[in-house]
Amino acid sequence: MLKLLLALSGFIFSQVLFSQGFQVNFQGQKQQGMGCAGTALFQDGASLFYNPGSAGFSNENSVNVAMTGVLANVLYVDSATGQGYRTNSPIGTPFSAYGLFQSKKEARLKYGIAVYTPFGSTVQYEDDWIGRFALTRLELKAIFIQPTLSFRFNDYVSIGGGPILTTGNVNLQKDIPVQFADGSYAHVELSGKAMGYGFNAGIHAKLSEQLALGLTYRSQVNMNLNNGYATFTVPSSLEPNFPSGKFTSSLPLPSVTTVGLAFTPSEKFAAVLDINHVGWKAYDTLAFDYEQNTASLADTKSARNYKDIFAFRGGFSYRVMEEMDVRLGGGYGFSPVQNGYVTPETPDKNRAYYTFGWTFRFGEQFSMDVSVYYTQIKRGDRNLETNLAGTFTTKAIAPGFSLVYKW
Repeated sequence: MLKLLLALSGFIFSQVLFSQGFQVNFQGQKQQGMGCAGTALFQDGASLFYNPGSAGFSNENSVNVAMTGVLANVLYVDSATGQGYRTNSPIGTPFSAYGLFQSKKEARLKYGIAVYTPFGSTVQYEDDWIGRFALTRLELKAIFIQPTLSFRFNDYVSIGGGPILTTGNVNLQKDIPVQFADGSYAHVELSGKAMGYGFNAGIHAKLSEQLALGLTYRSQVNMNLNNGYATFTVPSSLEPNFPSGKFTSSLPLPSVTTVGLAFTPSEKFAAVLDINHVGWKAYDTLAFDYEQNTASLADTKSARNYKDIFAFRGGFSYRVMEEMDVRLGGGYGFSPVQNGYVTPETPDKNRAYYTFGWTFRFGEQFSMDVSVYYTQIKRGDRNLETNLAGTFTTKAIAPGFSLVYKW
């Protein structure tokens, strides 16, 4: 029972902060249509996320609001029984909002505010699934707030950056392998709020009229959960062993370094390529400090042993008419989750994904962007802590749209 409880603690933040398996990478609809790439190409206010340096090449005020609907389904097939179990998760709705401004036309200094949700979804497995002692439901919300300044030195080079405040909520539930008199299982719910700080900085350089280079660094963020609360619903005889109460933890959200290229041979066509290095190795151990310790509930350190990864993203955009652009893209990312550490929240694997999108312009000031993302992965493993062994097949489709107003 103690091992199952320790594994539960580890599951909380593997999804909230570090999961590539369900990580939300939707911070700009134009960029999403081009394979979620855009470090070296300024297109709209979403550059405040992709490369704060690129925002220096804006010459307008703009407001951009967007939402993506994430429809994900996981099928788990147990190795021992061959029985299949599915998730019945609700639709995730990550959003982003950007405001990018200048004091006057051709001003070199730009300033903006970015609000986005790189993590924010619910994972829920069907009742009585075989892994219910590892997880039954995980609901999370995370919001990143980033004020930004960007300065263009000349027609070729611009830099930018800003601090990041991260705030989030999590609610995780699972059954415990102890039964009440009526045959139902005991249950535990862990919830709390986390907060952290970091920064996002970048440089945008035009190497020629047709070729641009972008370089960005988003720092590691240590998320601190100081007032988490664990609620145990167990038979009365076990209540002294599992007292409800507070817990604390501190966890690293890894840094991301990106090099990007953009090729724009004409006003109608643009191609982009991003290469990401993600510092997942920072997530090697997960430690929890419980306010009330017992023989069954001690402070814990649980190995995660994630590894650094690379991801490659790219795509292109083409203006088919004055009022409409079309986009196509895709990418490939390596999984940070090593064998022995796959969980129901992170049934991750090296993955390919595909995207397309388009823009409709309604006059000079108002436009709408649409994108669609699709991926499918399959991963089999035996978790070293829970001994849950089987194969996870994940399918996800994510349509999104944004509204942009500029003046």
